[in-house]
Amino acid sequence: MGKRDKQKKPFYKKWWVWVIAIIVIAAAVNGMDDEADSNKKESKPAATEQAKDKPKENKEPEKKKEEPKKEDTKAEDDVPTEYKSALKKAESYAKTMKMSKSAIFEQLTSEHGEKFSTEASEYAMSKLEFDWKANALKKAESYSKEMHMSKQGIYEQLISEHGEKFTEDEAQYAIDNLKADFNENALAKAKNYQETMSMSPEAIRDQLTSEHGEKFTQEEADYAIEHLDK
Repeated sequence: MGKRDKQKKPFYKKWWVWVIAIIVIAAAVNGMDDEADSNKKESKPAATEQAKDKPKENKEPEKKKEEPKKEDTKAEDDVPTEYKSALKKAESYAKTMKMSKSAIFEQLTSEHGEKFSTEASEYAMSKLEFDWKANALKKAESYSKEMHMSKQGIYEQLISEHGEKFTEDEAQYAIDNLKADFNENALAKAKNYQETMSMSPEAIRDQLTSEHGEKFTQEEADYAIEHLDK
């Protein structure tokens, strides 16, 4: 048989088939790379938008601890020692002796008291912050328990220029908040008059109710006389 009888080569063994295959594969790879680059470019704006949408963290600077102003410190240093001493004395009288503001000032300036200058005493009282109503109440309680005074007698003692020198408002607060049995106070006073001065019941009654005496009410005086030792 002739050349026609020779068996034909399979197509994949032909050189031009492989050339075509390589070209196709190269084109496919280039297409994939272009698509990847395109996706990367599209994804960047999204990330930028996300960054824009993300709220910014407000980082406020930490507040520094306020240090005392140099002017204030300097002002305190400029206060005379006498003024500072007067203030300490005023605080002591208010806290330990429960005195009124007016009485403390008088004690600070008195020739028979602390003998501070008027200026130092005024400085002390201007700086002294205290609950004067509470002091008035403490004084009222003391007069009731220790001296068995009447309600009216205590009030007048609190506001007296020769007594505690509290204001009328402070004294009234004390009386309104004072818990005391004035019948028993009147009885204690009556017994004292009977035992120490040997007074008659009627004379004691008059003394208990007198405006120049104890200032108890008539009812309180009657209770005291009824419970006196006969």
